[in-house]
Amino acid sequence: MSFIHQHILTTQKIIEQYKGEIPLAAYLKNYFSQYKKYGSKDRKQITNLCFNYFRLGNAANTILFNEKIKIALFLCNRTIKPEWNILFDDDWKTNWVNSLQQRIYFVQEKNSAFKIDDVFSFVNELSDGIDRNNFINSHFIQPDLFLRIRPNKKEIVLQKLNENNISFTQLTHTCLALPNASKIENIVHVDEEVVVQDYSSQRVTELLLPVILNQSSKIWDCCAASGGKSILVKDVFGNINLTVSDVRQSILQNLQKRFIKAGIKNYHSFVVDLNNPAYKAEHSKFNLILCDAPCSGSGTWGRTPEQLFFFKKEKINSYATLQKQIVTNAVKQLSTNGYFLYITCSVFKQENEDVVNFIQKQFHLTLIKMELLKGYNNKADTMFAALFCNKN
Repeated sequence: MSFIHQHILTTQKIIEQYKGEIPLAAYLKNYFSQYKKYGSKDRKQITNLCFNYFRLGNAANTILFNEKIKIALFLCNRTIKPEWNILFDDDWKTNWVNSLQQRIYFVQEKNSAFKIDDVFSFVNELSDGIDRNNFINSHFIQPDLFLRIRPNKKEIVLQKLNENNISFTQLTHTCLALPNASKIENIVHVDEEVVVQDYSSQRVTELLLPVILNQSSKIWDCCAASGGKSILVKDVFGNINLTVSDVRQSILQNLQKRFIKAGIKNYHSFVVDLNNPAYKAEHSKFNLILCDAPCSGSGTWGRTPEQLFFFKKEKINSYATLQKQIVTNAVKQLSTNGYFLYITCSVFKQENEDVVNFIQKQFHLTLIKMELLKGYNNKADTMFAALFCNKN
């Protein structure tokens, strides 16, 4: 039996056992830790097969496993690898062209059971302005790795990358796009010189342009998580009075380690559950509140394609309810003439525009700017952001 057939059998076994409770990457790491017989090349090939499989979402659920794997390899890779030759007839090889759309047409003609619209099963829930076809097709493509260069670090970062022959594309003055598998940890100082941050996430700075702050201004990152947005705001506004919070102490402990690397020392932190309806504001008013709200993450499923298969539609409403409660509690601490920045990495209208409407009606905040940060044409995530001002 050839190696590729052995890898496909292993992939089938993994997928039959995997139920989506934890991220696929974490599951595979645990699996390979348990079964030491797989070498690095085996692990890489099996991992690729698993991720390619889930990139089809629900588009080939009635197709036999081996045929589905063939379709996945064909659509998710621009060229055929030598070890895959044994799987494909000449007509597949002839049609293995650079154009993804042409490859999709070929598969549809080859197998009528393949339904492209079922790759992403929630198209009726999408936010306004999303190009349905381009968005769906983007899930066949592995997103890039993006770096944000921190202030005064550009020259040294570019020098280090060039000296180590690391391929990159400079998208903006501070944003670099690298192939996803790039190993940069031992080349540049992560969080000190660069921040690993998606292109669309970096574009949040565009929403901050109307915001005017001074050194006495107070900023609250109310759902801080790993602290990426806090570091971004620190780099945009310089010496600020920063407060961070999250629902778990362990998250803030990890954030503290990251802040040490980033050189952020003077800040306040506290644990809070902003989903609690009984929450009472215990802190002073803030001039800017960042609310990077927990969400479906549907704009990032190119990185976690297992969600295309396991996500349930009813979760959208649950997230929207959670977001409205968090916003309700966070806005209590917004100062007069203060700014409120609402962010999600979702593509669902219920989590985006509908929450914006809720904020306007419930709190009468003035909407300054609202933007869908489309990443699907740039091998990046898609995000949503809306800036409000409390002019009451």
